[in-house]
Amino acid sequence: MASGPQPGSPAPDFTLPGGILSGEDFERGDYRLSASLGRAVVLAFYPGDNTPVCTKQLCSYSSGLETFDGLDAEVWGISPQGVDSHESFARTHGLRMPLLADEGRETARTYGVAAPGIGVRRAVFLIGPDGILRWKHVALLGATFQSLDTLADRLSGIKAA
Repeated sequence: MASGPQPGSPAPDFTLPGGILSGEDFERGDYRLSASLGRAVVLAFYPGDNTPVCTKQLCSYSSGLETFDGLDAEVWGISPQGVDSHESFARTHGLRMPLLADEGRETARTYGVAAPGIGVRRAVFLIGPDGILRWKHVALLGATFQSLDTLADRLSGIKAA
């Protein structure tokens, strides 16, 4: 497994299909990281839709979106499932952040989080508004995830820098 980008280096750009639950609609489109320059972005790679830990993690981030908004940051969930699976996952759990489909795991490989067997390691990358990777955490085992409070603290540090 490659180590992926290191803090202090430019975050690799990518474009992935995805969608976001907006009211009753699931709005589909392409998401390009470089289009988010000017805002911090939290990339949350997760192994699978509707799995227990992933559901708990993304529900936690979705219910904390006001915290992220207050830090001028957005959260994108990325996994190998397709956009149809993401729509079902978002509707079932009321997830209000973009869910992106990395079906070929090319983005996961670029970020060093592709893993045999599970597909993608649970990982979080914090990208500053300037497109520079500021912090990352890649889980060895996917049984836990970085909390909303931890991410908010890290984002506060980025904003203060």
